[in-house]
Amino acid sequence: MSVEVEESRTGITTARRAEAVKRSGRIVALVRDIRLLLIALWLGGAVFFSATVAPSAFGVLRARNVAYANEAAGSIVTRTLAVLNTGGFIIALLLLASAFLFRQGVKRRAFLAETISLAVIALATGIGQWIIAARMLALRAGMGRPIDDVASDDPLRVSFNGLHGYSVMALSVAIIAAAVTLLLIARRKKQVPDVRR
Repeated sequence: MSVEVEESRTGITTARRAEAVKRSGRIVALVRDIRLLLIALWLGGAVFFSATVAPSAFGVLRARNVAYANEAAGSIVTRTLAVLNTGGFIIALLLLASAFLFRQGVKRRAFLAETISLAVIALATGIGQWIIAARMLALRAGMGRPIDDVASDDPLRVSFNGLHGYSVMALSVAIIAAAVTLLLIARRKKQVPDVRR
């Protein structure tokens, strides 16, 4: 009789372990899906901003002959870019932390590529926001008048335009790194077996 009781206990213990593994597998699958969603949302927003929002803000305001069109469009773009850069920085850090938590079953090379790509996003968006954009805002404030009234050969305007080029470059680097990250996370999702079934 004690053998039957022991076998019964072993069966219950095995069933509990299997259920716990299944539950943890569901959590891992959910986190994988959330990671993929976060990077996809940021990448989509960054591409939309670069291809549509920024050019449209300047194009529409100039076409309507709005007074100080460049100043107004620049303010719109600056505010929108701040949200995009800050969001990219936070998302990159979250994904970087979660990459280490759910590393099991991921090839070393793919893991390294993903963490490097996420670090590049964090660096590019952080530098873009807290160094480049901050200096651009300081230059605009130093001009003392709307940028439309500042001559194109004015040293402040020349510096501003140079920083604008760096800002575009930083966002472009972040977008490329985000595309790489998206592909790596999606590939990771395919490699790790889905235990939700």
